[in-house]
Amino acid sequence: MSSTPGSAFRRALTALVPVTALLTLAACGSDSTPAADTSQAAAPGSPGLAAARAALEKYSQRPTTISVTEPVGKKIPKGKRIDFILCGVQSCKDLADFFTEAAGELGWKVKQIATQGTPESVQAAYDQALRDKPDAVVASGFPRAVYAKQLARLKAAEIPVVQSNADDLLGDGVSLLKNGPDDVGVQGEMLASWVVSNSDAKANTVYFDLPAYTILKPVKDSFATKYGEWCDGCGLDNVDVPITAVGKDMPDRVVSYLRSHPKVTHVVFSLGLLNVGVPAALKTAGITGKHIVVNVGDAQNYQYIQSGLTDGAMALNSHETAWLQADALARHFTGQPMDVDQKAALPNMLVTKDNLPSADGDFPIVEDYQAQFKALWGLS
Repeated sequence: MSSTPGSAFRRALTALVPVTALLTLAACGSDSTPAADTSQAAAPGSPGLAAARAALEKYSQRPTTISVTEPVGKKIPKGKRIDFILCGVQSCKDLADFFTEAAGELGWKVKQIATQGTPESVQAAYDQALRDKPDAVVASGFPRAVYAKQLARLKAAEIPVVQSNADDLLGDGVSLLKNGPDDVGVQGEMLASWVVSNSDAKANTVYFDLPAYTILKPVKDSFATKYGEWCDGCGLDNVDVPITAVGKDMPDRVVSYLRSHPKVTHVVFSLGLLNVGVPAALKTAGITGKHIVVNVGDAQNYQYIQSGLTDGAMALNSHETAWLQADALARHFTGQPMDVDQKAALPNMLVTKDNLPSADGDFPIVEDYQAQFKALWGLS
């Protein structure tokens, strides 16, 4: 690929705007509260700081095991055909590739169906899946409002639909939903634990959010709750960013904000792609001493961390999610419910320069996750 992963992700998410716009969010803009004077912040020995440090210690550890431990216990049939509908975002393509790898271990064939992230292209992809009549459909990133008619037809045909990273609800055609609204709130807690710990509970923080991507709202809410609980008296300003700023003037927006709010010490981005280009812009503007942490790290941000230009990131569990989806379908194809996978907690990790596994791209959180899943499938 000729472009960098960061630029590809940035362009692709911009293409996703028509889909997320269907959710009718509140208009983008500033949703801020006055920043508190950091002199009022909690003392270094406060219970809030201790709790934040304990949480950060937990989330900084690299998990060693997947949370699914019950073997499938039956011979998994080969020859299954799966349609994987892409969302136009690079991270979705990664997820599809990881799933395809898992499916290959089980003797299944995966057809990846590309979309441009528009409602029309998404619906066309689901129409293609209906024509294909696969044994299952896997997708990521789309709320059911986009493909409701097709979902109803797939349900009637008894074709399971497995979803992830979507602002949606389980059931009524969606057989499995991972990294849904009930799952992603922990990401905000992870970010808050780092900010409060790094600042000794004396932070003055700005949180840049992308409300068009609605799955991020629980992250923002969780961050605000834990930050307020652990960092009593610390300043927090919330700034909503319009989707039109992505890949365009986002760095300028950050520079402008920090120039007019010089007391801000910590900058949080609800998606790593919002940070792309920001470190260089801050350097050019002569703005120093700001600490940056992002949600959903990517190759660009991992390189920033390795270079000391960004402090931390929440690492997304794409590898484990994809193989868990395959595990759920393995159970379905052997006449078992997917409950064990629906209830399973996906691994999480807050990475900094000290514990970054790799700056080369998306890395697995559980290093030998493949071997652990294969053991559940009777392949090892």
